[in-house]
Amino acid sequence: MDATHGNSNLVSLCVGQRGVVTSLAAEGIGRRRMLDLGLVPGTIVESVRRSPAGDPTAYIIRGTVIALRSEESSKIFVNPL
Repeated sequence: MDATHGNSNLVSLCVGQRGVVTSLAAEGIGRRRMLDLGLVPGTIVESVRRSPAGDPTAYIIRGTVIALRSEESSKIFVNPL
C-alpha cells in the first residue's frame, strides 16, 4: 500500500489478479509511454504471467498483452479487484 495514493502499485498484483488504474507516479517520457499504452485512470489491468526470473511481468491492458519491468509497474497505482 502507498500512503500517498491510498492503494497498491501494479507490481504487487499476483498473477491472475486484476486492478483498476487510479494514478501514475511517473514523469516525462516514462509517463507519456504509460499513457500511450492506455494506462489511464479507470483502465482495468490483469497480471497474466511473470518471467521465471521475476521481472518483467506481462499484463493485459485494453486487450493487449504488454510486458512491464517492476521499475515501471511500481509507478502505476491500482485498486485491486
